[in-house]
Amino acid sequence: MTQDDLLVLIRNQDEKAITHLYNMYSKSLFAVISNFIREHEEAEDVLQETFVKIWKNIDSYNESKGRFYTWILNIARNAAIDKLRSKGFNNTKKNLSADNFVHLLDDNSRTTNMIDVIGIREFVKKLKPKCIQLIELLFFRGYTQQEASDELEIPLGTVKTQNRNCINDLRNYLQVN
Repeated sequence: MTQDDLLVLIRNQDEKAITHLYNMYSKSLFAVISNFIREHEEAEDVLQETFVKIWKNIDSYNESKGRFYTWILNIARNAAIDKLRSKGFNNTKKNLSADNFVHLLDDNSRTTNMIDVIGIREFVKKLKPKCIQLIELLFFRGYTQQEASDELEIPLGTVKTQNRNCINDLRNYLQVN
């Protein structure tokens, strides 16, 4: 099934579409989510929420503004960031035992490798150092642009401009390769 066929099925709310959508994109979306949400079960919950959001908001996808894959990656990324920032999620983290902290540290390399599975990190490493640093903060660590501005000690407008330029550089690099 092609992506265009899938989009038609989703827009028509065909129940077969969700299975195809999940089979095509669940691994890469889970890798992105897992980069933010370290606990496997929590990440699975966010993945499920992501597919529900895709299903319910398909009418907001516009082909002229970008690729479908980019659109759903942004939904997954934003869902993971929303989960991290949620009050309930933060309250549960305050009650972790020391054993869980060791597990989280051990899990870090596995999660980092998940990002490498979809290859994004390798492409980012080929960008300019300032782009690598900015993309690391904004996309891999989930910083807001304001938080990145504070961390890098540069004006917010500069972060926005550099982010746009870096993403364009990455997009151009991906089109060539």
